[in-house]
Amino acid sequence: MSEIKKGVTGDSEAGEIRDIESHPPEGFELSSTRGPYTTHNGPFFHKVSDEGFWHGVRVQRRHCNSQGIAHGGMLMSFIDGLLGTAVWRATRGVGLTVRLNSDFLSSARPGEWLEGTARVTHAGRSVVFCEGELYVGARSVLKASGVFKLRHRHGEKP
Repeated sequence: MSEIKKGVTGDSEAGEIRDIESHPPEGFELSSTRGPYTTHNGPFFHKVSDEGFWHGVRVQRRHCNSQGIAHGGMLMSFIDGLLGTAVWRATRGVGLTVRLNSDFLSSARPGEWLEGTARVTHAGRSVVFCEGELYVGARSVLKASGVFKLRHRHGEKP
């Protein structure tokens, strides 16, 4: 059974704090091996199957801008993590973001389940190209492409 996390959110109109349950859909598990930046902005969840992998998050008010929709920077951070996961799964190497291009197609609101997946389109010895997308249900929220430089350990040849 997936662990349930609560995100505290401010309701600016009512001036009160309320919780939005982070219940992930079936098959998603709490991601516990994320870095400090991602952990602070979560909770994030993941799902892996024979068909691929997905990351997901229940959008909280703290993820939103003044218009009450998920902040573009939050969406870009989320897709950057997805693309990085695709690089890791394809190469078993850590990829550092060189370029990230994003197309914002619609919005995500507090309480909505946002999920996405990504894939590598080309992997060279030191540079990897990938693309991914974020969805709320069947609604496409963001599409992105990225270029990642594979990080090699000191003294290791690419």
